[in-house]
Order: sequence, then C-alpha cells, then structure tokens
Amino acid sequence: MKKTGLIVVGVIVAVLVILISWYVSTYNSIITLEEKVDTEYSNINVALERRADLIPNLVNTVKGYMSHEESIINSITEARENLVNAKSVTDKAQANEKLTSALNSLNVIVENYPDLKANTTFIQLQDELAGTENRIATARRDYNNVVKDYNTKIKTIPSSIVASMMGKTSKDYFQVENEEKTTVPQVNFN
Repeated sequence: MKKTGLIVVGVIVAVLVILISWYVSTYNSIITLEEKVDTEYSNINVALERRADLIPNLVNTVKGYMSHEESIINSITEARENLVNAKSVTDKAQANEKLTSALNSLNVIVENYPDLKANTTFIQLQDELAGTENRIATARRDYNNVVKDYNTKIKTIPSSIVASMMGKTSKDYFQVENEEKTTVPQVNFN
C-alpha cells in the first residue's frame, strides 16, 4: 500500500510541475508578445512624429510660393495637429489617413508652381517625407503582424485560459480605411 501511495503522490507532483511549467511558459510568451506589440506601436509613433515634424518645414517652404492656397495649408496644419494629439491606435490611424489626404492635395497643387518644384529645400523635404511615408508603412505592417500573433495567442486554447486569468484582451490593428489614400504621393518634377 505504501508503494502505491508514493506512486500516486509522485504522479500528482509530476502533473503539478508540468502544469506550473506550462503556465509559466505561456505567461511569459504572452508578456513577450505584448512587449513586442508595445515596441512596434512605439515605432509607428516615432515615424508619425517624424512626419509631423517635417510638415511645418514643408508648409513654410510652400507658403511663400502659394499664399492664395491657404485652405490646403490650413488643412495640412489641422491634420498634423490631430495626428500629434491622437492617443489610441484607431485615432492615430484616422488622423494619419487625413494627413495623407491633405498632403496628396498639396502635391496636386504643387504641380502648378514650377519655381517651387525646382526649390532644393522643397525637393529635400519631399524626399524626406516620402522616406518617412515608407517607414510608416513598414512600421504599420510590423505592428499589425505582432498584434495578429498576440491576438492569436490570447484567443487560442489552451493559452486563452492563462490570458483570461491575466485579464489580457485583444489589441487593435493599425488600420487604414481606404488603402488607396495611403499611397506615397508621386511628385513629378518635369
């Protein structure tokens, strides 16, 4: 009898060790994915802030050439402010979309000003802005990939059990409602 009791206790201890190891491993993987989501969100913010910092210089360069295009400049300035003040992922995505639209309007108007298109400061700012647009697209893609991994982890069994015990909920994707609006503006300097 004593031998059977020892075997039962040994099996119970082994099962407990396996369960605790699984819990710790799952807990750590959820925390790791959550940190990756936060890091990628930070990367999006860095790119969006870089873009927002470039815009005043671009606007000031353009102002001297097109003083009668005040509405475009005002819409860019307003869209930039909305982006800077956005807090949630959804708010940032919407503000980014509006700013992209305003910048696209600027690029259409720039075509009417040959002196502005030839201005080296303007060209440099446009190049930096185009590079920043690419960084934003890359950061958005990386963020959404990590969010997908995180959301999958916390929704699939058995890790969903640990996630619910931790109070973890799904993260929002950085979505753009109209993908066509997010294309990098094409500037033709002919």
